[in-house]
Amino acid sequence: MTGTERDKLCPLLFIMQITLIIFSILLALSVAAYFFGCRRAVAIAQGNIRNLHSLPEHYGFYAAIWCGLPALLVLGLWTVFETPIMTHLVVSELPRTFQELEPGRLNLVINDIKNMANGIIVSEETDPNLLAAADRYRSLQSMGQAALAVVVLTLALGCGSVALYLIRAKQRARNRVETIVKGLLFVCSCIAILATIGIVLSVVFESIRFFKLVPVSDFLFGLKWSPQTAIRVDQVGGSGAFGAVPLFVGTLLISLIAMVVSVPVGLMSAIYLSEYASRSFRAVAKPLLEILAGIPTVVYGFFAAIMVAPFIRDTGSRFGFDVASESALAAGLVMGIMIIPFVSSLSDDVINAVPQSLRDGSYALGATQSETIQRVVIPAALPGIVSGILLAVSRAVGETMIVVMAAGLSANLTLNPFETVTTVTVQIVTLLTGDQEFDSAKTLAAFALGLLLFTVTLILNVIALYIVRKYREEYE
Repeated sequence: MTGTERDKLCPLLFIMQITLIIFSILLALSVAAYFFGCRRAVAIAQGNIRNLHSLPEHYGFYAAIWCGLPALLVLGLWTVFETPIMTHLVVSELPRTFQELEPGRLNLVINDIKNMANGIIVSEETDPNLLAAADRYRSLQSMGQAALAVVVLTLALGCGSVALYLIRAKQRARNRVETIVKGLLFVCSCIAILATIGIVLSVVFESIRFFKLVPVSDFLFGLKWSPQTAIRVDQVGGSGAFGAVPLFVGTLLISLIAMVVSVPVGLMSAIYLSEYASRSFRAVAKPLLEILAGIPTVVYGFFAAIMVAPFIRDTGSRFGFDVASESALAAGLVMGIMIIPFVSSLSDDVINAVPQSLRDGSYALGATQSETIQRVVIPAALPGIVSGILLAVSRAVGETMIVVMAAGLSANLTLNPFETVTTVTVQIVTLLTGDQEFDSAKTLAAFALGLLLFTVTLILNVIALYIVRKYREEYE
């Protein structure tokens, strides 16, 4: 296969490579502009940097920012608007029979054109008009990438050259660089805030659509979860039940088991490491304990499904208990092990933040080390410990993979830890898996569950942040 044929089959990969090359060149030009800016500032000052308003590094950053920032902005805008513009041009050249299609069918045609252009569909039996449109789309992609490279690199060289030419000894380079950096930080903050608002609004709007189909009372107080909707009027078993109570009971049950495991173990390990352990032991034990936080949750899920769940089932059968092969107890135990480093690390930081003067005052009054920990250190660190536990609860509530592999998918309304249960996050994944129609209550229920889960975790996080703030105000 020749290089040209390979490009025809993989134009999307080719475009990604071109974009990466352009970005790498921009980075190299910005680095070069930084060094040239520093050298030019030193040359203007005739080797005495005291003659400069700012340090040479500030002039270098000034040149680098003007070399890279406008070009990166153009690169980002080009990437965002290139596809819609090319799609509009290609659709405008299609026969009128295609342009008069319904929006849904027209979108399918456009997707076929893009797939053919990107080499995903290579069948020769496709409509000749679509093949011509795919060739036109591929041609526009190549032209667009060439034009993008020329515009971006020319802009980078031009802006960088102008910035280097404008460097003067009395130029307030530091002030300008700091202003630009503050602007970038403000833009990043706005992006984060807008992204959060967009996520919340998207969930809220879809939830409103769901509540138009299912009453809010049935969702919040219903005791049966069976999200099945009928495709035909006469379909048997198509009547759905969208009561979320079993899901939240299962979520709370598994989270409770996890916290019963993680809180005592994590808190006791934090007390030992911060108050009793030697420095050498702490230097080894703390990183080893925190390794648990870096293990992927799917590994915990395999451990729960292969080791813990069979062990609990066999042990329960020996004592006459009827334990399901997938149980809330297995998922909760493994989830608790996963959260131990989270509780331990937060508690350890809070205990170490307690002022040493409180310990010294207790020792001066004749208290032993254990009495000091029980009556001085723990009460002083209690607000921070409670906030860490609440954050750990939020982590447990949002866990999915361990529940899928160890607790099952059955929405049973039960408090028996030996039975199969499911959680809110697992049902959200299940409802949105595969090809789904977003006009049905079955799919929209995932957004309602997400909104309710978001509200619960938000309340927990707000309580935790309030406690942390109160703690800091008291001891800082």
